[in-house]
Amino acid sequence: MVSRHLFYSRKHSWPPDEYVSRATLQLLDFDGAAPPQQAWRRRLNSHANRLKEFNVTFREAIKMMRLGVRLWSYVREEASHGRKAPIDPFTRESCKPSASQGVPLGGMGSGSISRGFRGEFRHWQIIPSLCEGSPIMANQFSIFISRDGGNKKFSSVLAPGQHEELEKLGDHGMSSWDWNLSGQHSTYHALFPRAWTIYDGEPDPELKISCRQISPFIPHNYRESSLPTSVFVYTLVNTGKERAKVSLLFTWANSIGGTSHQSGEHSNEPFIGEDGVSGVLLHHKTANDNPPVTFAIAACETQNVNVTVLPCFGLLEDAHVTAEDMWGTMAHDGNFDRENFNAGPSKPSSSGDTLCAAVSASTWVEPYGRCSVAFALAWSSPKVKFQKGCTYYRRYTQFYGTSERSALELVHDALMNYKWWEEEIEKWQSPILKDEKLPEWYKFTLFNELYFLVAGGTVWTDSGSLAADEKSSSCSDHKHEKIADGDAKTTTPGKNSTSISQVDHITASTASSDDEKLASISFSDNELTPANQERSNNCVSLHDDREHVGRFLYLEGIEYIMWCTYDVHFYASFALLDLFPKIELSIQRDFAKAVLCEDKRKVKFLADGSWAIRKVRGAVPHDLGTHDPWHEMNAYNIHDTSRWKDLNPKFVLQVYRDFAAIGDMSFGTDVWPAVRAAMEYMDQFDRDGDGLIENDGFPDQTYDAWTVHGISAYCGCLWLAALQAASMMAHRLGDHAFAERCRRRFLKAKPVFESKLWNGSYFNYDSGTSSNSKSIQADQLAGQWYTASSSLPPLFEESRIRSALQKIFEFNVMKVNGGRMGAVNGMYPNGRVDESCMQSREIWTGVTYGVAATMVLSGMEHQAFATAEGVFISGWSEEGFGYWFQTPEAWTVDGHFRSLIYMRPLAIWAMQWALSPPKAILDAPKINMMERISASPFTPKAQNESGLRNFAPPSNRCFGTSVFNCEC
Repeated sequence: MVSRHLFYSRKHSWPPDEYVSRATLQLLDFDGAAPPQQAWRRRLNSHANRLKEFNVTFREAIKMMRLGVRLWSYVREEASHGRKAPIDPFTRESCKPSASQGVPLGGMGSGSISRGFRGEFRHWQIIPSLCEGSPIMANQFSIFISRDGGNKKFSSVLAPGQHEELEKLGDHGMSSWDWNLSGQHSTYHALFPRAWTIYDGEPDPELKISCRQISPFIPHNYRESSLPTSVFVYTLVNTGKERAKVSLLFTWANSIGGTSHQSGEHSNEPFIGEDGVSGVLLHHKTANDNPPVTFAIAACETQNVNVTVLPCFGLLEDAHVTAEDMWGTMAHDGNFDRENFNAGPSKPSSSGDTLCAAVSASTWVEPYGRCSVAFALAWSSPKVKFQKGCTYYRRYTQFYGTSERSALELVHDALMNYKWWEEEIEKWQSPILKDEKLPEWYKFTLFNELYFLVAGGTVWTDSGSLAADEKSSSCSDHKHEKIADGDAKTTTPGKNSTSISQVDHITASTASSDDEKLASISFSDNELTPANQERSNNCVSLHDDREHVGRFLYLEGIEYIMWCTYDVHFYASFALLDLFPKIELSIQRDFAKAVLCEDKRKVKFLADGSWAIRKVRGAVPHDLGTHDPWHEMNAYNIHDTSRWKDLNPKFVLQVYRDFAAIGDMSFGTDVWPAVRAAMEYMDQFDRDGDGLIENDGFPDQTYDAWTVHGISAYCGCLWLAALQAASMMAHRLGDHAFAERCRRRFLKAKPVFESKLWNGSYFNYDSGTSSNSKSIQADQLAGQWYTASSSLPPLFEESRIRSALQKIFEFNVMKVNGGRMGAVNGMYPNGRVDESCMQSREIWTGVTYGVAATMVLSGMEHQAFATAEGVFISGWSEEGFGYWFQTPEAWTVDGHFRSLIYMRPLAIWAMQWALSPPKAILDAPKINMMERISASPFTPKAQNESGLRNFAPPSNRCFGTSVFNCEC
C-alpha cells in the first residue's frame, strides 16, 4: 500500500486555472459545467504533430527477410478473398496518425467513434476489424450568436481553424462555413468517460461556453455500458449587458467513416419524439453486405430551448440544399423551418453524393444569465457480422430490440438519463480522485487508459446468439450451418457428448503412474472434411452464459486484428476484473472451452514456413480468431503458438486470480478441467525432468521476436507461479492428488530455476550462452507479479525480489533518458540497451505498468510511480510524443511507436489492483500451502472430498464448436 505522505510534496501539475481563467471557472461552477480538478488538458490551438512510426534496423530486416516474404504473400492471399490479414505491416492508412485523439464516444462493444481534442469526429469502428481514422469534416458543432437586435453577430464552427482536411477534400461547401475559432482561449479537459471543452470568450468575448461530453461507461453496470450513445451538454454563461440569442448547430453526415457516405442508397428522416427529444434519423446502407446502421442526432426541447431540424443537405453544388445554403439559413435566422419535421423520409442518395443532416437548438441567454442545451448522438447497428463467420446480435439489443430504428429510443434515453450516468461515474471515480496519496498524473491517466475498452474495436454480443434471419445465410463461407445458443435447446447432442462440468479430469499424456491417469474427454480423431461436416452439425458452439452478460471480444490492437489475444490479455485483464468482473469470467470461460478442443485444419506458420494444425488440444489458443471468432481461433500465424511456453501458465494464473478475487466456486469447478489440462500439456516441455519447462531456441512467448534458449526468467517464473496457483486451486476444489503433484513439482523446480538464473542481483534472461543471456529483462518477475496479486506466497525470498526490481529500476528505467520513458525490455549489465532484436530495444507501455505494479506489491512505491510516470511523460504529457488516447504497444528510445491503440497498457489497472486489492484478496489466508498440502491422493477420504466428482452436470452444455474435433 502507498505510504500516507509519499507524494505530499507533489504540486498539482495540471491545475485547471493554468488553462482556464479562475473567473470563468467560477462562472461555470454549476451543473457539472466546470472541468474537474484532475484531468488531462490541452489547448485547442495545440499542434497535432504527426507521429513517428518505428523502423527495423538493417540487421533486423535481414534476419526477418524470409518471414517478410511469406507475410507479404499471405497478406495478398487474404486480400484476394476480400479479407484483411490479422497482421499487415505493408498497407498504410491514408490518414497519417497524429497527436489529435480524445475521449471516444459510446459504451462498449457496439461500434465506436472517437472525438479528437480539437472537436473532430474520427476513428470510426462500426464494422468489426475495420477502422477509418480520417475525420468526417461535415460532423461538427457550431454556434451562432446575435446581440443588440442583430447588429452584433458572431458565428463559428466550434473547432479551431479551417482544417487542412478541407483542402484535401476540395471545396464541398464547408469552406463557406465560418471557421473563426483560433483555439487560443479554448481548452480540452479529459477524464474518461467524460470530456469538457471550455470556450473562454471564443467566438464571442462576452459568452463563456462549456461543452460536456458524457458516455455511459459505468463499472458493474452491464446494461448502460453497452449502449452506443453519447450526450453533449452545452452550458452558456452571458457575461455581457445585452440579451443574447444563441443557436447551437449539430451537423452530421450519413457515413460510417472513410468514403462510405458516397456509396449511395442512404436516406434521412426527421422525428419528434417524447419528452421534447427531436432530431433526425440517418439510415446508412453499408457496403459489402455488412449490416445497416442508423444514426440519430437530437436535442432536447424545453421551455427555453427551441429545436428545429434540416433533414437533408448535401456537399455538392447541385444538391437541393447545399452546405452553404444551410449555413446561410442559420447565420440569418438562427434556426430552421418547423415544417421540416413533416418532410418524411428522404429519397435514397445517389452514388457520389454525401447526405447530411442538421439539428439546431436555440435559446435566449439573459445578461449575466445561464442556460444549458443538451444534444445526443446514437447509432444502432443491431447485427455484427464477421467475414468468414456468423452474424450476431449486439448486447444492447437485449434491452432495445433488434431494429435499427432503436437509435431513436437510445438517443431519447440518453438525454433523459445522462445526469444519472454522471452520478454513477462520479461515485466510481471520486475515491481515487480524492486520494491525496496518489500523484495527479496517475489519477487521470488511470481512467483515461480505459479509452481502449471503447475504441479498441470491442464487440459485445447478446449471449452469442445468431441473428434470427441470418442462421441459414450469414455463414456462407462455411459448408454447413453453425447453430447458435438460442437453438441449442432443440439440438440433440451426439452419443459421446461430454461437457466441461461432466469431466473430472483430462488425461495427462505424461502421467507418472497409473494412479494419476484420469478419465478423458471423448474427442473425435477425424478431421472436419466436407464428408463429416454434416455430422458435426450436432456439435453446437454453445456459450454457457453463466454470468448473463453475453460474449465479449476486444482486439489486441487496431494494427493487430485478433480478438482477445491471450498473452496480452494477461496484462490488460486487471481492468476488466476490477470494473466488469462478469465479462472477465465470460472471457475465461471461452478460453477454458477452447483448451479442451482441437482444430485439425492445417495452417502455414510464416516464421519458418512449417505446417501444423490450427489448434492443439490442451494448448491455450493465442487468440479467439479474426474473421470467425470462437470458431476459427489462432488467427496469429507467425509462430506455432501450441509450442509457446507462456500461454498455458498465463491461463492458469489468470483463472486462479479471478477465482480467488471473486470467490465463485461454480466458476472454479467449471473451468478446472481446462486448468488441469493446460498444466498437463506443459509436461512435454520439461525435457530433462527437473520440474522446469525449457524454451526451444525460438521466440516462443509474447516477445515473439526475442529468441529464448533453455530456462528463461520470463517463462520459468510464470511456470513456477502457475504450479503454485494450480496446487492451491486444486486443494480448494478438492482435487488433492493434483494439488500434491503440483506442490512436489514446484519444490523440485524452484531451486533449479534459482541456481541456473540468479546471479546475485537479478535473474538472467535465460540459461543459454547467447550474447543477451545475461540481459536484464524488465518482465523477469511476471510470475511473481501474479503471485502477489493473488495473495499467494512469494516465489522467492523477498530480498531477491526487491533486488531484481531495484536492478530493473536502476538500469531498464533510469538509464533510459533519466527514467522519463518507462522500462526498456532488455538492458545489458554494462548499462547499454540490449539491441539483439527489435523487441529487446523497445519500451513496452503495458509491461512498464506491470513492472510498476510488481514494485507496489513489493513495497517499492517510489520506484513504482517513477517507473510508470515515464509512460505518462513520453505518451501523455505536452513534452511527450503525442500518444494520448492511442497508447501504443511500444516505443523506442527515440520515441518511434509500434502499434497504436493497443490492449496491453490497460495494465495500469494492475497498479490500482495492487494499491487497493479486493477484500477477498486482502482476507486470503497468509499460509504457505506449498509447504502444507500433504493429503494422500489415494485415501478414501481424499476421494470423497473431491468436489469435482460430486457436482451434478447441467444439461445441454458442451465444449464443442462446429469446427472442433469433439463429438457431442
